[in-house]
Amino acid sequence: MDNVGIVVEDLDAAIAFFTELGMELEGRMLIEGAWAARVVGLDDGMRSEIAMMRVPGGHGRLELAKYHTPAEIRPEPERAPVNTLGTHRVMFAVTDINDTLDRLRAHGAELVGEVTRFEDSYLLCYLRGPSGIIVALAEQIG
Repeated sequence: MDNVGIVVEDLDAAIAFFTELGMELEGRMLIEGAWAARVVGLDDGMRSEIAMMRVPGGHGRLELAKYHTPAEIRPEPERAPVNTLGTHRVMFAVTDINDTLDRLRAHGAELVGEVTRFEDSYLLCYLRGPSGIIVALAEQIG
């Protein structure tokens, strides 16, 4: 797998959020033109900006995309529950789940449920980040 793509409303906010999680900005650029429109199946006037975020020392990357034309389409309902078909989450391993939550709350993150313990192995939680992105955090314990 090369990357996972996520459409966002505010690219700067999404970059700041994922940087706070420890990802690094690999690059940022405008994407437009007939070739790009054909790849994604939109009209020739398609214009977007992407930011590629990578996991330091790893192979995982997120491609964050902000569509300028045509504008992004909001899902219905806008804050779909986690069991909605097609809704996905991205999970990050963290060393201190409470500290990470505090730092991400400064970027608008909200818990979906609560921090829970899975046996004697993990503390886990789901949260919503920029543009309603569902992010899971896992802190290994024991």
